[in-house]
Amino acid sequence: MRRRRLIVLVIAVVAIVGAGAFAVIASNRIKGSAAQTAAAYFAAWGKGDLLAMARLVHQPPGDFSVRHRELSEDLQVESLQLTPGALRGTGEESAEVPFSGVRVLAELGEWPFDGVLRMAVRDRAWKVLWTPETLHPLLKDGGTLELTEIDASPAELVTSEGDKIPVDSYAEAYLEPLRPEFEQANHGWALVAKAPGRPDQRLLTRKPEAEVERTTLSRPVQAAAARALDGVDDSTIIVIRPSTGEILALADRLEDNYSAVRDVFPPGSVFKTITAAALLKSGLDPQAQVGCPGTYQIPFHRLYSNDGEVDRGVVTFTDAFAHSCNTTFVEQTTTRLTSADLRVAAEEWGFGRSIATGIGGSCGAVPETDDPDMLAADAIGQGEVVTTPLCMAALAAAVESGTWRSPRLLSKEQVRRIDGVPHGDVVMDSRLVSALRDMMAAVVDHGTAGGAGLPADVSGKTGTAEVPDGTSHAWFIGFRDDLAFCVFVRHGGSGRSAAVPIAARFFSGL
Repeated sequence: MRRRRLIVLVIAVVAIVGAGAFAVIASNRIKGSAAQTAAAYFAAWGKGDLLAMARLVHQPPGDFSVRHRELSEDLQVESLQLTPGALRGTGEESAEVPFSGVRVLAELGEWPFDGVLRMAVRDRAWKVLWTPETLHPLLKDGGTLELTEIDASPAELVTSEGDKIPVDSYAEAYLEPLRPEFEQANHGWALVAKAPGRPDQRLLTRKPEAEVERTTLSRPVQAAAARALDGVDDSTIIVIRPSTGEILALADRLEDNYSAVRDVFPPGSVFKTITAAALLKSGLDPQAQVGCPGTYQIPFHRLYSNDGEVDRGVVTFTDAFAHSCNTTFVEQTTTRLTSADLRVAAEEWGFGRSIATGIGGSCGAVPETDDPDMLAADAIGQGEVVTTPLCMAALAAAVESGTWRSPRLLSKEQVRRIDGVPHGDVVMDSRLVSALRDMMAAVVDHGTAGGAGLPADVSGKTGTAEVPDGTSHAWFIGFRDDLAFCVFVRHGGSGRSAAVPIAARFFSGL
């Protein structure tokens, strides 16, 4: 009996010892493996499952999820690809997995990186030992990663050929204000690593594309125009392509902040081009015989005279235009036209129309009047009629091509964006156009611009506008093939002596 109890006791002891041993073994058992933990973490990271990632991390920081989200948002990460390497042990209960990754950034494209996932046994389970450099090695020791904008360099305006605008082109006053129009939303990007005590490091860069906008300016034409003005103060020359309205040259040396595009001046005898159009429309033939006396007095009104009171007797209307006979135009206008007729003719040739160049602009005005003296003065470009050099260049272009077009310095699309929709093209009366071409050819052949060094195939009209505040303004408008121009010299004197030589230099410089 006693022996039986001893056996039972031994069996109990053995059971207790066995249970204790099992408890020891169970207490030392480690859940999972380093390989399983690493695989699960990489899988969750690749899917962006931050909650699953945090469960695999030993004591994840409170901002664990926030750090991951902010990095992706701040750097505009579109996708992440991870490629784990071979697991390697670093101790009895520690291991690591080197890995490579590629983040695709919306602004910079692919951004490869390398990292190490470190693990250890914690609380009888394999856990990830997460630190900021697990996310990216450069985040170690307080490092940060930032996506920053790189400002664009100032927009570069170039010629229609894509060349730089010639130096000292006298077009700068119009081009500089345009640059801000083409600097919107043109930025580059840089991925920058920052760390305390270390200089910033650019990891990736996408430089802004150079903003280049083509103007209608032609390099050779602009250069010839600018050089033609060298040494001539208070002057301008505008050149237009009649077939398109493109401004090929805009050289402006006007002083006192005057603009050849926006400011108006009395046109003098270049306005006789429009008066001639009105007289032709009234029925006056280009070969009609008209008087060109040295002086002419409107009955019961003012006396008008030619330059130097030159009496040319009876001439054709074409020759009266060629020699710029004031007396002929005063007599014919006051006997054939009303002020409304002159205004309508001016409007047909561009006055009062909206001009959309990309840099603004205006044409001019011909106010109506009941005073015969004012009508006579307007007919010869004095009186109250005023215009811009730009408008006179457009007038010359319309005579050459037979169509009035709004001049422009930029592409049609950019002009509409900046200045709005320009006035549409206007086809002119072909009979009037043909007559005006012949009359302007006569000016250079044997008229006021004859023998002044101009090429034989240039046609034009000179003008001298008397002003109360000083020497007269000098004008010369004209065309040659698909080039139309206006030369204006403020307080320059006569059109023949001051403006025509500039045109001659321009053509010799082409």
